[in-house]
This record gives sequence, structure tokens and C-alpha cells, in this order.
Amino acid sequence: MKQPAPVYQRIAGHQWRHIWLSGDIHGCLEQLRRKLWHCRFDPWRDLLISVGDVIDRGPQSLRCLQLLEQRWVRAVRGNHEQMAMDALASQQMSLWLMNGGDWFVELVDNQQKQAKTALEKCQYLPFILEVHSCTGKHVIAHADYPNDVYEWQKDVDLHQVLWSRSRLREGPKGKEITGADHFWFGHTPLRHRVDIGNLHYIDTGAVFGGELTLVQLQ
Repeated sequence: MKQPAPVYQRIAGHQWRHIWLSGDIHGCLEQLRRKLWHCRFDPWRDLLISVGDVIDRGPQSLRCLQLLEQRWVRAVRGNHEQMAMDALASQQMSLWLMNGGDWFVELVDNQQKQAKTALEKCQYLPFILEVHSCTGKHVIAHADYPNDVYEWQKDVDLHQVLWSRSRLREGPKGKEITGADHFWFGHTPLRHRVDIGNLHYIDTGAVFGGELTLVQLQ
């Protein structure tokens, strides 16, 4: 039996030519395709990392979910992936459906089987990625790293990793996090990318009519 993914995973950037980081995709596959075409993404040489929430609300959640099976894609777990996994495990669907999971019940039987298989694989998604690239050490989590000092394998509150907005709400008064060069988060839809010291928030509301943000880490 395959073990669930650890909380933390590392990526060694020297294995790829370019590394791109995407904000919350939320089923907006065409926006992602246009962005990748514009940056001349090469799936044989480049890596795409998702900050989580590839599914829900947008028109192509299943296709976006299946992207996670591609060799050129990595992702951290988002709160929407977690809601979906919890809903299917408990058969308590209401919270997920209220938050954009209605695409799942609208699928035909064969597509639902595909979605369930893909969502089962999401249990192996890490909560935190540490990326070593030519531009420094980057830490990626969906909503927050709930500590002011980053350490590899440090115990942190995983609910806050997926859900917390408290650090962002502090705005310019919020503390930077030490222990890495840059920290990247999604989760909170914003009109534009927000940078507070070494903290970067890149969910720019693609599913709500905004642009999908793509950031080059290498």
C-alpha cells in the first residue's frame, strides 16, 4: 500500500530548464494554456508548479485535476482538493458543493470514476514544497506557512496551511518569514499580485474574471 505523501517535499531545480509557478487555477484550463503558450513552456524541459486549488468553480475542473498526473507538473495541496477528498471519503458533500464542487455531480458516470481516481491521488500531494532554484530557496504552500521561522520538516498547523488568511490581513504590518528567500501563497483572490517583503500572494482571481498569474522561479 502506497503511503501518503509527507507534509514537506523538495524539488531540485537543476533538473529543469525553467520553473513556473501558477496561482489558483480553479478549472480555468484555457487561461493556463494561453499563459504556458505565451511563455513558450516546454513540457520536456520545463516544470509547472501549482499553488493548489486546481479544481472547483471553473469550467474544466476534471481536466485540470488530470494535469496533476503529468510528469511536468507538481502541486501543493489546496483547501479545495482537501474538501473534495473529505467529501468523497465521508459522503458528506454539502460543504464541497457549496464551494464549487457541483461540477463533480454533473459528470457522467465514466467521468466521475476518472475524477474519483484523480482525487484519490491527491492524498499524495504535499502541503509544503521547498524548491531550490538558481534564484534561491522558495517555499510554496497554499494559504500560509503558519510560523515566522521556516524549517524543513517543522511541525505546523496543516489546517492553517490550507485555510489561513491572518498573515495577509495584517498587510504591510505582517512579519516576513525567515528560513528561505521567498514564500509563495495562493488561496485569497486578489486584484493583483501582492508582495510583502519576501511573502508573495499570487491568486489573482482567474475564475472570477481576473488574470491567471504565472511566476518564473527559474
